[in-house]
Parts: sequence; structure tokens; C-alpha cells
Amino acid sequence: MIKRLSELALLIPEAKLLGDDVEISGIEHDSRKVTAKNLFVCMEGAHVDGHNFIGQATSNGAVAVLSTRQNFMPPKNISAIIVPDMLNALAVIVPYFYDYPARAMRVIGVTGTNGKTTTTYLLREIFSAAGLKVGLIGTIQILIGDAAYPVQNTTPNVIDLQHILADMRERKVQVVIMEVSSHALVENRVAGVEFDTAIFTNLTQDHLDFHGTMKNYLRAKARLFDMVSRRGHKQNKTAVINVDDEASGEILKHCSCDKILYGLNSSANLRGAGLEIKSGGMKFKIRGGFGVMNLGLHVTGLFNVYNVLAAVGASLAENIRPDIIKQALENFKSVPGRFERIFSSAPFEVIVDYAHTPDGVKNVLETARQIVKGKVITVFGCGGDRDHSKRPIMGKLAAELSDIVIATSDNPRTEDPEKILDEVEAGIGDKVHERIADRRAAIFRAIELAEAGDVVLILGKGHETYQLLNTGRIHFDDREVAKEAITEVKTNE
Repeated sequence: MIKRLSELALLIPEAKLLGDDVEISGIEHDSRKVTAKNLFVCMEGAHVDGHNFIGQATSNGAVAVLSTRQNFMPPKNISAIIVPDMLNALAVIVPYFYDYPARAMRVIGVTGTNGKTTTTYLLREIFSAAGLKVGLIGTIQILIGDAAYPVQNTTPNVIDLQHILADMRERKVQVVIMEVSSHALVENRVAGVEFDTAIFTNLTQDHLDFHGTMKNYLRAKARLFDMVSRRGHKQNKTAVINVDDEASGEILKHCSCDKILYGLNSSANLRGAGLEIKSGGMKFKIRGGFGVMNLGLHVTGLFNVYNVLAAVGASLAENIRPDIIKQALENFKSVPGRFERIFSSAPFEVIVDYAHTPDGVKNVLETARQIVKGKVITVFGCGGDRDHSKRPIMGKLAAELSDIVIATSDNPRTEDPEKILDEVEAGIGDKVHERIADRRAAIFRAIELAEAGDVVLILGKGHETYQLLNTGRIHFDDREVAKEAITEVKTNE
């Protein structure tokens, strides 16, 4: 793509163009990624100011910068666009620069507190089985066909996202499935994306450090359904809503498109019934306009029933045949770090899960209680620099639904891990438990306590292969540590 700088400036009525009207071949906010003829975006954050990296950007080939500083004077031989608001400007300029790549593909957006990742992976399995080339953008990674790329956020910023979508268009991707976080909706990261199907999974307490109130959090989620309801360049728009969730009523007010309502109750037109949960999988049936679909799945748990229903609803909305949906779901094995079983010869189960919200913890623990023959041993913590109010709630749930609780660190970030544990313990109360701030030691202790028939749950980090401490980022994978602990404990027996 090549655009003239004046073209981009004209998109923002209040923009000022300084310097020559140069050709722009790309847009970057990371000076290290800048190449010839790029427009460098001077983002100003809490810890980093892009203006400090203009020299590096120009050395790498940048010919212009984008800034909000009204008195900004660009370096010699460098042009600039000055705008009043950076996020609003990027929301207009970047999709235009990349020629609105989302218009060339079907785009499915999944939003909600829990279930987004599993739902997107189920959808990827289904659409791949239908013979379509699929792109996936989410918490764990970006997938273009079978090629995987790392991610920084659940939903990338608008510059990275449009670049990714343009790359997917170039590689002939037909369907894009993406997690859409509430942060992304508030910060307009998905600007310029025309969604064809939007899924609402659920709404429970999370991110109040960012949104302030649950009302604001819900309002942020609802933006996705305003977007899918808008008239656009593509036809056949659908909202797929978990009607069992009490927030669904508000979400539905934002839907002026076709709707599929899923759940277990009679108000759903895509309904699950006859659930049989076991440790290695589950069986249930789905009733819809197509008839009845009998499923035998490798995933388990009531929360996964809802994830499967969401995926089926979106697939039907996109005209995938029921027999293809059924076959794909029954072939699906698991998602990394989502109720992931650590296979070993130990006489007890070890399960790693990303659950890091009150509702997520409750769902996983209730599923464990349904399948366990012995005790439920739970290792969990709460992230630092995040919503403090959910810490005692998660502690209370762990105490009520576990036989043994080991409170530990999650990603403490800049906070003191011991102070985080104080807040968790306020919810645990008088329940006998252990407090071990060192996460590795906590996992080893849980494995040491486990006996035949028990389930050890290691919650909070799931697929993550790192831990964020106040001293920096270190390698840490719950799954690796659990396997080491099982080997060591069995060797010492």
C-alpha cells in the first residue's frame, strides 16, 4: 500500500500537515519496526513517549511522524501530521491506509468475560473442517492457517490489527475469528473492522480497575453489537447471544440484526440438554432449527457447554452445515491452558486453567467437584496492578469449593506478593489453607499433598509461559512445573 501524506491528513478535519507531501508505505508505532517511507506514530503512554524515539525511527527510514503536540516542529527533512486526538485519528487513518482489509473476509468477533479463547478455537476447528482458510486473533496467539505468531494483548492495537488483517487478506484468509476485549472496544482498537457475526459469552466481574463499574464494563461489551448491527459493505449480520446470562437483555438492546439466542433455558432457540459430564469429556444434545445434534466431546464442564453452543450458533449463522459442525466438535481436543489435563501415570488428576476471575474460578471448581473421586486441591493467586476487589471473592470461592487451598502468587507485577495474599486470605477466612508466595513451591506442595482420586487445580495463568514480577519477567509455565513436581514426588515415594 502506498498513500500520500496529504490523503491521510485530509481524513481528519482538524489535522495540520507540516513539511512535504511525501509517499507513505507503512504505519508503525514501534521505532524498531520502522522501514523506508513509514509514518511513525508518536504514542504517549504512562511510561514511554514516542517522541523520544523519532531519531531512531527516522534512521530506520521514517519520512513523517504523527503527533498530538500542537507546537511540535519535526526534524529537518521530516514531515508531520498534527492531530487533536491520537486514538480517534488512528481509528480513521489506519483502516483507510490498509484499504479496509476486514471487508475482504468474514469476521467473527467474540466478547465476554470468560470463554472467548475456547470459543474461538472451537470455531477455528469448525471452519477449517469446512475447508475454509482461517485466521485467528486472540489471547494465546495469532494463527494464519497453521502458522502461529505471538501476541501482546487479547486484541492488538489498531495499527497492529489492521496490519495483521491486511496480511491475512494477502494470504487469502476467508474467515477471521477474533477475541474482542472490552479494553479494545473502549480504545477503538477494532475501528474499521466490519464484523459479520458477534458472540456474547457472559459478563462477570473483571477489569473494574479499568472500567470503574460493571455498568461501564457492560457498555463497553455492547459496542461490539452496535458495530455488527451497522449497515456495511457485507450482508448477513448476526448476533449470537448467551440468553442465560442476565446481561443479555442489555446486549440485545444493541442488536438490530439477525439474532441467535443460545443457552439451556426455554427462551433459547439454540438449546443444550441432557448433559453428562465426566473427567475425560462430556455428552449432550443441541436442539435448534436444524433438528437435534447429539455430541460426544473431549472437552468437559458446564462452562464448555456454553462455549460449544456459542460456536455452533456462529457457525450456523455463517451457513456451515450441521454435520460438519458435529464432526469438527467431536474431533476437537483442547485449548492450551483451558482445563488442560497434565497426563501422567500419577493416580491423581492435575489440571491447569487460565481462570482468573471469580466466575472463572467458580466454573472450574464446580466442574472439578463433579468429576473428582477424592479431594479438590486448588493452587491459585491474583494478578498485581489489577482489580483489588475480586481478590477476597476469589479466595472465598476457592475456600468453599476446594478441600485444600494453597494461596500463591500469580503475576504480581509491581505489587508486593504478600500484600496481594493478605487480600486473598481475607476471603478465605477461617478455612484451613496454606500460603506460599513462591508459585513453584506452591505447585510442588499441592502435588505432594495429592492422593489417589484427587484433582489438583492450578489456576490463573493457563497457557502463559512467563511470570511478571516486580523485578521483571521470568520464564514460568505451570504445566512444566507440574510435570517436574509429579516426577520428583513419584521418584521420592
